[in-house]
Order: sequence, then structure tokens, then C-alpha cells
Amino acid sequence: MKPRFNLESMPKRLAEDQEIAAAALQRATTGYARRLEKLAREHGRRLRAHWSEAQSVQQLFAAATRDGGLLTPANDYGVDAWQRAMLTLDTLRERGDNDLVHEAAGAPPVLVYESDVILDGRDLARPVNYVLLRIKPPPGVEVFDWKRPYLIIDPRAGHGAGIGGFKADSQVGVALRDGHPVYFLVFRPHPEPGQTLADVMRAEAAFVGEIRRRHADTSKPIIVGNCQGGWATMILAAANPEISGPLIINGAPLSYWSGRVGENPMRYFAGLFGGALPVVMLADLGNGEFDGVHLVSNFGMLNPGRNYFSKYYDLFANVDRDRKTFLEFERWWGGMHFMNEAEIRWIVEQLFIGNRLARGEARIERGRQLDLKAIRSPIIVFTSLADNITPPQQALNWIIDTYADEHEIKIRGQRIIYMVHATTGHLGIFVSSSIARKEHAEVASTMKTIEALAPGLYEMKIDEQIGDGVDARFLVNFQERKLADLLALDDNDRSDEVGFAAVARLSELAVEIYDLSLRPLVQTMVTSDSARMMSAMHPERWSRLMFSSQNLAMRPVQEAAKHILSDRKAADPANPFLAFEKWWAAGALQAIDLSRDLRDASFEAMFLMLYGSPFMTWVATTHAFERTRKDPKELRFLPEVQAILLGVDRGGFEEAVIRMLILLAESRGSVRRDRLQRAATVLSKDEPFASLGAERRAALIREQSIIVEFESDRAINTLPVLLSEGNERKDAIAVVEFIAGSVDDMDPQTVKMLQRFRSVLGLPAIMLSVANSDPLAASASA
Repeated sequence: MKPRFNLESMPKRLAEDQEIAAAALQRATTGYARRLEKLAREHGRRLRAHWSEAQSVQQLFAAATRDGGLLTPANDYGVDAWQRAMLTLDTLRERGDNDLVHEAAGAPPVLVYESDVILDGRDLARPVNYVLLRIKPPPGVEVFDWKRPYLIIDPRAGHGAGIGGFKADSQVGVALRDGHPVYFLVFRPHPEPGQTLADVMRAEAAFVGEIRRRHADTSKPIIVGNCQGGWATMILAAANPEISGPLIINGAPLSYWSGRVGENPMRYFAGLFGGALPVVMLADLGNGEFDGVHLVSNFGMLNPGRNYFSKYYDLFANVDRDRKTFLEFERWWGGMHFMNEAEIRWIVEQLFIGNRLARGEARIERGRQLDLKAIRSPIIVFTSLADNITPPQQALNWIIDTYADEHEIKIRGQRIIYMVHATTGHLGIFVSSSIARKEHAEVASTMKTIEALAPGLYEMKIDEQIGDGVDARFLVNFQERKLADLLALDDNDRSDEVGFAAVARLSELAVEIYDLSLRPLVQTMVTSDSARMMSAMHPERWSRLMFSSQNLAMRPVQEAAKHILSDRKAADPANPFLAFEKWWAAGALQAIDLSRDLRDASFEAMFLMLYGSPFMTWVATTHAFERTRKDPKELRFLPEVQAILLGVDRGGFEEAVIRMLILLAESRGSVRRDRLQRAATVLSKDEPFASLGAERRAALIREQSIIVEFESDRAINTLPVLLSEGNERKDAIAVVEFIAGSVDDMDPQTVKMLQRFRSVLGLPAIMLSVANSDPLAASASA
């Protein structure tokens, strides 16, 4: 390669630099325009509603004036507001006291379920602060050891453990009600000395091994990873491909540079605030530990209106009703946890800034590289368009980075299913009761049948509801997708990610300079006492503890609250002053949200112009690489694929039935869950499939998927070779039609494909109705 900066290449370089600068300006302009358009639309709508509400408030004041004056409503409101203020302050006092009790108890998980300790990470060869619990089912709920166990891994991202099971309607509750044993991975506030993420990964593998030992007669456990627990789950499965069953990844970032221009501001923070350097310095100031309170503070600043105003105003406005739920959630939110410097540094350098995992460059330890392509378990990814911490692009673009195309996913026998919610936020993905009752319940139901699904990339769509209440169920479809469908979520353009490569390089340089210069001096000035003082003085902590009973000024508040509860005088909901208070609060919240939106727009514009500049594009060249992937045209000629294709005319009843089921799914481009359930029943319980075993069934499904993918016509035309006997042909087509369901519910493509099967097998045309009972089960019982 010719030197970039010699005189001969200057004209070409200047022309390229002009194009790069123009592209950066266009990206920044596009992002700013999108944000301003959204700002005008959203805040315009809210402003119109705000002034419309002002008219309603004015009418209430006018009506009160006509009905006898404002003195009585003003007095009632004054008493009510004062009482609510005292009760709110008392709630904050109780929150502070709860924090002290929680910390003194070792910050236990906030699970609402009782549990038993199964394995303590401190007892392992390389100790860690993780503990494996088995959840005890509540009264009236029965679990069965023969059912597939669940392991839920909660995020260790500043807060404590238990958020995945701190409500009855939660991931834990869904699995328990379905009769599954549930295990939960929790962690203590402080890591063990010298603990690394490699140690944590080994401990997680040991925990999964213990679960498998306790449930040796059932399938491998389902692992659910929430947020940070999601990428930890993927690392565990990549390093130990044989260890687990399906993986459910909720709101977990895996492609860290991705996002849509005009949205997703959090990804810009590292480039604007020093990369990994602040993290390393804070760990040094913490005497080797990184305080999770810094992560909690970052989350709070993403939505300051919610975290620093409306959360407290909502409590003030509804303190009689919301005190308990506020305290329950705050017990988790305020339980700050720590990481070792080695842990947090690996996370920021390998993942969030370096983006090495999706590109196949992450090393969990020296000589041990992680490759997501090595994962063999089915993967279900749950993300949301409204998640401002892990947007869909960060949750899904790793698939684009890892595989040549969707055909490679099939060739490798992998099943990747993703689900995109429209409105829920980041915490809602694994906290919301409504999400638990619908999305998590349907995902849990799908786990029973997922291994009967042909390899490929699918989007899970939850459609119309059937039934109500606890009996509610939904129609679920698995629609086959291409990598292009994922790229469309990112505007079909990932050129903005080059700037993050420059951030990664500069971050490495900054940390190296600090390491060789100031770091020894900083470390000599830090003691364990200074680290504890810095931790205690963080605003996120003292702003909570200042309201605790340790503050003598809160004692009169506590006494006043006791008297108020015995003589509560709530204002009439139609009180005009109460309406004005709500109107004012809505305006204040909008003002904070407007400042946040303008801040985000400014941050993005600065980042795109700075790191999209010609110089930064040159800086990025050493780090702006993609992993080497196969040319999609070469996939057919892989030795393994060629060997499978040579067997297109080899096999028998089992191969023929599986092949026809895959051909049907290919013809309609989607699979309905009820059909998948029937297929799973046949393939796991009916002979001759049941005696094959799970591994052989999976291998057959993979082989037949490859044959259908590359030789679909031959796959059909050789069916008579696989089914040489007339009775075999009738039985096979009967099984396939039973799984396909009623003709009335079939797509035209399905009917056409079934007719083609019958024709090539020399059978009569399909009837108006097909088998509504399992022919193999019927013959077996006979």
C-alpha cells in the first residue's frame, strides 16, 4: 500500500478528504434534522395538550369562583399538599433507612421469592462473588424436575441482583407457573480479590453444570440473560458451545457501535468524555474497584426528567397509593454494586468502546478468543424500538457482523429468532408485568417447540389475542427474515460506525499514556479510607442517605407523617388548585425533556462532525475493520455442504417427513406456532422419531435444511426414492398434513406444495380436509 501522506498522493487524498467531510456534514445534518423534526412533533403535541389543559384548569377556577369562591378550595389544597409533602419526605426517609438496612445485610437480591443456595462462587477454585440460587415456588404453584430448568442471569451493571424476579408477574413467575424449575444467578456487592470476567464465565459454566447434574434426565437448561446478563450469556455459550439449551437475550447490547443517526445518544458518550480513561481513573481512585454508582448515574442522565423530577412528583401526587411500589423499586435502584478494575476495563475496552465481540476479536483471557459463530444453542433476542440504552441495532447487528448471510445461519444449523417491541423501555423489557404476561409468556411457550424449527433467521410476531386474563394466549408466527431486514433497521447504512473506531484507538492511546505517566502517582495517593469516602460522597448516594433517620431533621417528619396517616385530608380530585399543580408539573417535565433533547442533538452533531472528519477517519483505519466472512457464493461449495448434498437421495421415512416440513415452511416464508407445536410433538414423542434422540433429530433437521436450501427441486423429486413403499408414502403425507393443519387455514403456497408432494409420490390430490389427529400416535396406540 502506498504511503497516504506523500506528495504524489496529495491530490487524490484531498479529493477523498472532501468527500469524507461532505459525508460527515450530511450525516450530522440528517441527524440534527431528524431530532429537530421529532422535537417539533413531540413537543408541539405536548405543548398543544398543555395549553388545552390550561383552559380546563381555568374553567375549574371559574366554576369554583361561581360556586362560593376560592378560599375553601385553596385551604383544602393547602392542607392536602402539606400532608402529601410530609408523607413524601417520610417515604424518602424510609427509602434512606431501607438503603442502610439493605447495605448492612449485604445487599441481598430483591427477589420476591424464597430461594435456596445451591452453589457459592466463593467455594470454587477461582472464587467469584456470584451465587446460584434455586427459586422456591410460591404456594399453589407446582414445579416438576422432569421439565426443562431455567437459569436467569440478571445484569451486573451498577445495581444489585433480582430485578428479573421482584414481581410475581416476571420472568421467574412465568417459568414457575409453567412448572419449570427456576435457578437464579445473583452476586454480592463487592467482587472477590483478583476476580476477572474469565473467572465469572468459568463460574457460570460450573453453575450450569450443576443444574444439568440435578436434572440429568431432561433437556439442557434454558438460559435467560437480561441486559449485561445477556452478553454474559452469549460469552458463556461462545466459550462453552455444548453447555446449554436455548438462550433468551433481553435488551442486551452486542454490537456496540451501532445505532440510528438521529437517535440513540448513549453510544456517543465515550467519544465525548474520554473513552476508557475516566473508567480506569475512577477504578484507581476506588482503590482497585469501580463503583457501580457511576453507571447508575449515567443511566439517570439519559432521562433526567423521569429520574430526577417526575419519579418524585408522581410519588408526591399519589403518595397514598404509590408509596409501597416506589420503595420496592428503589430498593433495587439504590443497591449499588462494584467491579474490579480488570472487569470494568475488559467490558469497556473489549465491548462498549472496542466492539470486539461481534467482530470475533474479543479475548476473554490470553489465548482464548470468543466467536459468537461457535454458539450452537437457539438464540431468542428481545429488543424494543423505545429502548434508549440498547436500541435494536445494538441488539441485532451482531448477526450481520457474524454471518456471511442468512444461508450461513442455516448451514451452521443455527436458529436465531428476534422480537422487536414498539413501545417498552429498557427496564420494561425485563421488569414490566404486561411484558411478562405477554411477550415472556409466549417466549416461554415457544421454548417447548423451538428445536423443531428449521435452522434460519426468524422474526417472532405476536398477533391477535385469544382469551382473557390469565388464560389469554396469542397467535404467534415465526417469519423468515434476511440480513437485509436487520440492516433496514439501521437505514441500510452503517458508515457512521467508522467514527467509533477512531474513539477506540484514541481511548487505547489515552489509557496507555495515563498508565505510563500519572497512574503510579494517583495510586500512591489512594487509600481504602479515601475510596470509601469518595463512594459515600457520590451525589447518587448522599442524596438518598440525607433523608434517612440518621439526619435528625427527619425525626419531626416521621412524627408528622404518623399523625397525618391517622387524619388524612385529601383534596377533592376536582379541586382547581390540584389541577393547576398537575398542569405545572407537566410543563416542568416538558421543559426538562426539551433541554435533554437539545443536549442529545448537540452531542450527536459534535460527535459526527469531530469523529467523521478526514483526520479522524484516518485515525480509525487501524480499528475500522470487519471480521473476515465467507463469500455467500462460496457457501454451497463448503466440503460439509457438498457432502450433505451428495446424500439428497439417501434416507428413509424420517428424512422424507422432515424434508417435506421444511419445504412447506420455505414455501410460505413463516411458521405458525401451533404448527410448530404439532411438529415438536411428532418429532419428540412419535416413533420412529422419538428413538432418534435430540442430537440425531437436530442433525437431521440441519441436513435436510441444507438440502432444501440449495437443491429444493431435487429435494422434492427424490422423495419417492426415500419413500419406496406405498404405505410409507401415505403415512408420511398424513403426518405432514396433520402438522400443516386444516386446509381452510393454509396459504395457497402451502396447498400447492402439498399437491406437489402428492403428485411426485403418486398419491391422489389433497382432500378438502386433512387429518386432524396424529396418525403416528394413533398407529402406536393401536
